[in-house]
Amino acid sequence: MSKKIILCIDDESTILNSLKAELKSIFPKDYLIEVAESGSDALELVNELLADNYQICLVISDYLMPQMKGDEVLKHIHSKSPKTIKIMLTGQATIEGVANAIKDARLYRYMAKPWQQEDLKLTVTEAVDRYAQDLQLEEKNAALEKLSSQQAELIEKLRLNEIQLKTALEEELKLKEITSRFVPNEFLALLGCKNLVDIRLGDAKQQEMTVLFCDIRGFTQLSENMTPSESFKFINEYLSYMEPLISEHQGFVDKYIGDAIMALFADADDAVTAGIAMLKSLENYNRTRKKEQQEPIYVGIGINTGLLILGTVGGEKRMDGTVISDAVNLSSRIEDLTKNYKVPLLITHHTFMALRHPENYAIRMVDSIKVKGKDELITVYEVFDADPEELKKAKLATLDSFNRAMSFYNAKNFEQAQLLFIQCLASNPHDTVSKIYLTRTFNTSE
Repeated sequence: MSKKIILCIDDESTILNSLKAELKSIFPKDYLIEVAESGSDALELVNELLADNYQICLVISDYLMPQMKGDEVLKHIHSKSPKTIKIMLTGQATIEGVANAIKDARLYRYMAKPWQQEDLKLTVTEAVDRYAQDLQLEEKNAALEKLSSQQAELIEKLRLNEIQLKTALEEELKLKEITSRFVPNEFLALLGCKNLVDIRLGDAKQQEMTVLFCDIRGFTQLSENMTPSESFKFINEYLSYMEPLISEHQGFVDKYIGDAIMALFADADDAVTAGIAMLKSLENYNRTRKKEQQEPIYVGIGINTGLLILGTVGGEKRMDGTVISDAVNLSSRIEDLTKNYKVPLLITHHTFMALRHPENYAIRMVDSIKVKGKDELITVYEVFDADPEELKKAKLATLDSFNRAMSFYNAKNFEQAQLLFIQCLASNPHDTVSKIYLTRTFNTSE
């Protein structure tokens, strides 16, 4: 009986070693794990393995590699070993690359990189089971050929009908799954498309939406103390807490930018409640990190509402879904302002005015500022529903004094503003915004 092989292809040795180690833990005895660091190396290895009568059960390939991309590699492997199950593993695959792999290599599944351990385990286990089932099916086909021609013909017709129906359903489900992972179904719906094949270059739609931008504080310094594998694990753990809350509040992730999340919502209230829920979920995550003797992490969230253009950009051979708008840039800049005011969640007046039920939130006006690239003043509000309970109560108790202090400050009556900010801090010493304004009043008085 020939030996069974799982082949991993990636031009990054760190990721390749990590993937090999995880596969060995999943299949400690039954499978040999082979690796290749380029498409050409992989094809040479496939030729050698097939010549030696090895069974290549599964191939897991990166997409973005020098000289030969993952879809082309899988296409060549499919021509030599069509029964091999193919999985594409990457964080930067284009729509065209995924579609080509589905069409030319019968791609089994697309998995985002970094992967989740349980997702990887479930996927590769199902894949090798699928390969074994296909072999069993082939053996049964050979047995059917020994039957009489009339019986074999009837059974073959029934089998083919069943396989065709099963294959069609499986491919449809796989395509939907891949589409939802790579291009959100909500994005497709906004463009009036049912699936990936309906997308055309230049498709675009203008719509008012609310943009949520979330970024981890000090991630660069945090990641310096991690290995690449630890960084992948950390990002996956973090996103497992944050990402589901976006879809639970009728939003969808447009893209991941390093450790940052950009999400879109049709309703401003949904975006604000999602931001609050994400901050509360982060508290649970930090409790888990504390038990593991790890430092807590903090995030900033900026939310803005405005007109967006959603569509596809690119050329004949590559295109991507994207969102273009000043509203997107402004949400990112508002998120950056959370560092200045030392608060986790800020929204613009555009979002504040779009709220159907502003009375449901703990909100106070923080500043009216000019952001880079904009001439108009942008009024910024703090939403503090996710603050620790004592801090939230203290802010609510001093809200009237704080608002009066802000009115005096904006009217340049700095002495009265100073007195009220001092009162706020006397009741709530942890009010970072009052501290900032009190310092401003002293500096202005001088």
